[in-house]
Amino acid sequence: MVDLSEYAPILLFLFVAAGMSAAFVFLPMGVSRLTGTHNPSAEKLSEYECGFPAFEDSRSQFDVRFYLVAILFIIFDLEAAFLFPWAVSLDLTGWVGWSTMMVFLAELIIGFIYAWKVGALEWD
Repeated sequence: MVDLSEYAPILLFLFVAAGMSAAFVFLPMGVSRLTGTHNPSAEKLSEYECGFPAFEDSRSQFDVRFYLVAILFIIFDLEAAFLFPWAVSLDLTGWVGWSTMMVFLAELIIGFIYAWKVGALEWD
């Protein structure tokens, strides 16, 4: 028979986390409605990110190059994230770790050259 009392701390943690999350989300909204700070007006509902109305529909499609640049940024950002721990532990990994990282960097350089050749990095 399984003793379910061992799961009580986990359930308590989940209930406390869910309660605090709900409090952090819904309590400010309720307080703003009660204190009167929730007063939408045309000025408050206007565009605030760039300062002027959008030129076209907000559901318009982006050019695929936008996504390619975003994916390339993520790839090279992860490369930088892998380089730091590798450099710190290079004395422990030795030549095997060094050669593995060189293979990894060679693959990234080949991918970068390919992206450059097909024009994924060019922006109009």
